Amino acid sequence: MRRDKHIRWLIAPALVLLAAGTLYPVIYAGYLSLLQWNWGSEAKFVGLRNFVRILSGSGFPKALFNTFYFAVCAVVIETLLGLGLALAINRIRTGAGLIRTLMILPLMVSGIAVSLIWKVMLDPTLGIVNYLLSLVGIAGPAWLGTVPTAMPSIIMIDTWWQTAFTFIILSSALKSLPAEPFEAARLEGATPFQTFRHVTLPMLKPVLITVIIFRTIDTLKVFDIIFGTTGGGPLRATESVQTLAYQTAFKSYKFGESAAIAVVFSLIILALCILYLVIDTDDGEKA
Repeated sequence: MRRDKHIRWLIAPALVLLAAGTLYPVIYAGYLSLLQWNWGSEAKFVGLRNFVRILSGSGFPKALFNTFYFAVCAVVIETLLGLGLALAINRIRTGAGLIRTLMILPLMVSGIAVSLIWKVMLDPTLGIVNYLLSLVGIAGPAWLGTVPTAMPSIIMIDTWWQTAFTFIILSSALKSLPAEPFEAARLEGATPFQTFRHVTLPMLKPVLITVIIFRTIDTLKVFDIIFGTTGGGPLRATESVQTLAYQTAFKSYKFGESAAIAVVFSLIILALCILYLVIDTDDGEKA
């Protein structure tokens, strides 16, 4: 008991510093959102006017829709693709380690580098993608330059970049599953699909949910690949909440409105996290 008390006192300074470092930016952003402060001018308290302005305008709702559109599509595609690859490579006995190593290479590249590489590759004039399509008689579009193709192109770039994350986590989870349930399913004459549906998937569910949560949080924070490829265009077709907050702060110099955007979006994410905790608690109690 006495030893535990000493340990608490030893870690208390670190916890206080960590809490202060985490809470101060949040509190300051909340304070800034109540001010009208353009760079170089004196800050003026305006109450909730910044929130009314962003919620009544067209920019924030559009950016919010784009952010969730990107997040839902990217998470679904990356999870299904990562799970499929993990199941396939888990059956390979030779060369699986080399394939796993090659698969994680995209994760070693930074988001800005990925966006610049793909921006060149998808260039309608100089890019290799349209060149390869032209060899088979297909005229490639301006992938990042038109409204219908810009967001799907960014989702495709994120899929190339981040599928390795879901693959690695799910592949490791598959390797750690016990062999007995699979052997019992085999002796019962279960088909591969039945084995996947009733044995693999239930045992993989906790890891699968964790992967989906991590990727959802990460994709909702999307900034670098949009900033590096389209900058939010064309016609705001790819503008996310993060790029809107950046443009509002550092292009329009409206720091109060930018902070209000960040606060509203944080509250939406907080509501989603609480919803997940409620669902997870209900599932745990039922189990």
